Amino acid sequence: MKGHALILPRFVLEAIPMAFLKEKKQRAKVIDLIIAECKEMDFDGIVLESWSRWAAYGVLHDPHMRNLALKFIKKLGQVMHSVVVNERSLQLVYVIGPPHSDRLHEYDFGPQDLQSLGDAVDGYSLMTYDFSNPQNPGPNAPLKWVHSTMQLLLADGSQKFSHKIFLGINFYGNDYVLKGGGGGGGGGAILGRDYLSLLEKHKPELKWDKKSGEHFFLYSTDGNDQHVVFYPSLLSVEMRLDEARSWGAGISIWEIGQGLDYFFNLL
Repeated sequence: MKGHALILPRFVLEAIPMAFLKEKKQRAKVIDLIIAECKEMDFDGIVLESWSRWAAYGVLHDPHMRNLALKFIKKLGQVMHSVVVNERSLQLVYVIGPPHSDRLHEYDFGPQDLQSLGDAVDGYSLMTYDFSNPQNPGPNAPLKWVHSTMQLLLADGSQKFSHKIFLGINFYGNDYVLKGGGGGGGGGAILGRDYLSLLEKHKPELKWDKKSGEHFFLYSTDGNDQHVVFYPSLLSVEMRLDEARSWGAGISIWEIGQGLDYFFNLL
């Protein structure tokens, strides 16, 4: 029994092979496979990720291929809506990433794409996290960046789709090795249990980064490596929930079991 919850598992389409975008029969075959899986497993739809893969392999740099990609997503949504499982049409949520600068490039998903897909897609999971990385340590999702991402996406008459956007909120954090000591950069994602362990072991002072709207702390290892940890807090999560509300958007959490228990008090 699942009550009123909908189960939409995450499907990933890789960039290779791309023949199915060019050939009608191949596109139909991929769609049929997705529909069959939903029926067999009693799913209510899917969360599809493909745009980031297609962008990484240069597929979306080609205007013709980009157009075929949009046509495939639109056709998939239309076919899914024609299939009824659990007394309702199958749902399609599509994963989209943020732009890589303050302007949209040809491989970015933008407002025209929202309008092109129209009602074929039921929601968009917006990946507004992973702003920083071990090569460029810093906050996970600076609030100003989240805001500017929404501004770019909902420009040019696409504001009417704001209710379909699920603003991404990370429940994980990052522990980065700063240069100096025995370290030379590095680090990566940490979960709630790792965060609590670091607090217990090093008893660091939590600091607030006003510019990004995130808490962080510093600590040193026995080898004298300097670390910086950015991890969500009640205040940072609440500020991002407020941002979503201000746009009339929903939220998507990556991932809900990675955070601290009291995060749920805000939901």
